[in-house]
Amino acid sequence: MINISKIAVLAVVQGVSELLPVSSSAHVIVAEKLMGLDPTKPEMTLLLVMLHTGTMFAVIVFFWNSWKTRFFRSPLIILETIKCIAVATAATGFIGLSLKILIEKFILKGVSHPEIEMLFGKLLLISAALAAVGALILLAGYKESRSRERTPLGLKSAFLIGLVQGICLPFRGFSRSGATISTGLVLGIEKKLLEDFSFALAVILTPPVILMEAIRFFKGQHAALHHGASAMGLFLPSLIGMILSFISGILALKWLSDWLERGRWYLFGIYCLCASAVIFLLYCRGL
Repeated sequence: MINISKIAVLAVVQGVSELLPVSSSAHVIVAEKLMGLDPTKPEMTLLLVMLHTGTMFAVIVFFWNSWKTRFFRSPLIILETIKCIAVATAATGFIGLSLKILIEKFILKGVSHPEIEMLFGKLLLISAALAAVGALILLAGYKESRSRERTPLGLKSAFLIGLVQGICLPFRGFSRSGATISTGLVLGIEKKLLEDFSFALAVILTPPVILMEAIRFFKGQHAALHHGASAMGLFLPSLIGMILSFISGILALKWLSDWLERGRWYLFGIYCLCASAVIFLLYCRGL
């Protein structure tokens, strides 16, 4: 059983890092390992389901008024928004599923019951993914500071953002918000529009991910009585974690929005590169 103090730590780490472009999964996995927890266990999956739910609600509450003003002004704008979200989500699903199949068929070939989740605790992969997204954030910050022209959000740019988002799915450490917002900045899309669109995609993407993780939790149990007891034993502490992840998520979104608008986006890239180096050192020391 995970105690409340560990759940509280994971909730705050999840809430802050999920919505900042620094990869929540990388930070949560390292925090779990430092506290002696196994991130691949099904009971940890249930906790992460609840924490992700908390951050999803934080996104909805934080962006709701902005979405109404930007995306729901008229039937035509609503239709165009739906098209862009549908194209981006379809691209994400195609790339994410394709990578999952390729990894399980080839990289994990020969492993009994191969699942993409087997890679989630690999610190070397997390370090590499953090370095990649850090470099992308730095590139985006440089491009954004040099360019004054702004490109409207269209189906082509939505498709490209969706493709990059799909690459994030199987690789813990490759921040979804960092990759999607950075891709949009490289394409020249206006920052506030990009922020609204990126987190609208997150709300669409999160429920299927939560559902898959919940299914994985129940599949990981050995008997109906056992998984019922495990679920009930973790539910109340995880509910507290969900509330904490919601609060910390709101604060993180205010931080992200402020730095994005003030041209400090590149600082997140520097942080990711430093975090990558730290995680690589932890890997070398056998964590």
